[in-house]
Amino acid sequence: MKKVLNYINNNVLLKVASLNSVSVIVKIIAGFLTSKFMAIFIGAEGMALVGNLRNFVGSVQSISILGLYKGVVKYIAQHKKDTSQLSKILSTVFYLGFIATMLVSFIIYFKADYINDVIFKAYYNYSYVLKILALALPFYALNMLAFAIMNGFSKYKYLIIFNIFGQILGAVITILLIWKDKIDGALIAVAIAESILFLITLVGIINRQNLTPLIKASRFSLDVVKRLSSYSGMALFSAIILPFIAIYIRSYIIDNVGVEEAGYWEAMNRISKYYLMFVSTLLTLYILPRFAEIDNIKDFRKEVFNFYKTIIPIFGLGLLAIYLLRHIIVLVVLTEEFTPVEDLFLWQLLGDFVKVLSIVIAYQFLAKRMFWHYIVTEAFSVITLYYTSQYLIDEFGLVGANMAHFITYVLYYAIILLIFYSSLFGILPEKQDDN
Repeated sequence: MKKVLNYINNNVLLKVASLNSVSVIVKIIAGFLTSKFMAIFIGAEGMALVGNLRNFVGSVQSISILGLYKGVVKYIAQHKKDTSQLSKILSTVFYLGFIATMLVSFIIYFKADYINDVIFKAYYNYSYVLKILALALPFYALNMLAFAIMNGFSKYKYLIIFNIFGQILGAVITILLIWKDKIDGALIAVAIAESILFLITLVGIINRQNLTPLIKASRFSLDVVKRLSSYSGMALFSAIILPFIAIYIRSYIIDNVGVEEAGYWEAMNRISKYYLMFVSTLLTLYILPRFAEIDNIKDFRKEVFNFYKTIIPIFGLGLLAIYLLRHIIVLVVLTEEFTPVEDLFLWQLLGDFVKVLSIVIAYQFLAKRMFWHYIVTEAFSVITLYYTSQYLIDEFGLVGANMAHFITYVLYYAIILLIFYSSLFGILPEKQDDN
């Protein structure tokens, strides 16, 4: 036990017990409040529609910035003292993002009716919400560029403070819109919430006016595009494919089980997202940068099994507590209307447990830029989820979607273990060489 506590104190809590932990807590509280208002004012049907729009918005937002965020942060941090390289990076990213964002906004605005039929079905008409999204999208792109610049310059304190105020502002606007316009308000909130954050991060841009002269069309660099391409490819693959698979599953539930049941599935996903946020924070703050530093198999193996020995048991106990308290959680976070969600907890929690086991190891793909390993394994999981969801929903109804979630991550975990088998379980040489 002493060893476990020392490990946590030395390696995790020092990173999490900061403003970032406050940001995560604020985000969870904001999420709980908005979920509660959705449950009260728009019900299960409205939550299903909001879920589809949320997934679509997530995809188009990633496309609008070409999945460049992490790559931009890395290269700004690497060249922040080299004015010439910094100018190339900022100029290339700005003009790439500008072109991509304008193109995506144009398509969404003028194809709003068609997109509406895809994500809402023809019997719902929310084309005007999609047009609002198209107009708001450029501000989201500017916001993410500002975030990437602050992150790259290690302005973590400002970044986290802006995040905290952004979460509060977004929650207030969402709650007011839901209270005033019910489903329409909730959908408008999804369309504009991320873009409104630009009003706050604009302060960060003003404080770094000295960077504006560095953005010039003449400094656009194909070499920078090439260096950013692997980060962009990995980010875009997940950001585009996974949300559309979620839209497909939700639409399949609507067509074959019912729209309220699709709302129950969305509610379960929202609850899952909140408790997984704690683990994802640990992975982002500790595992990813640690894997990026490690240059040998021995240390990689040590970090994986240390995480398994210390964090996973706590996470498992937390999931057990959530399962036992599922009735109270549903009533507190949602309403009595959502009591059928309780039947979804078992398979969702089992799937999330295996998901965390697998992504701890899979973060090595990102840390070491293992592009094709990442793409192939993600494609495998997406295809598995697609077919198992369809089959199991037909066989078992709504709970089949959550069963598919569990089966997908069991198979994904098996693939990850096969890929890293020698690194995790193979015999280490007496003298460890670099990878």
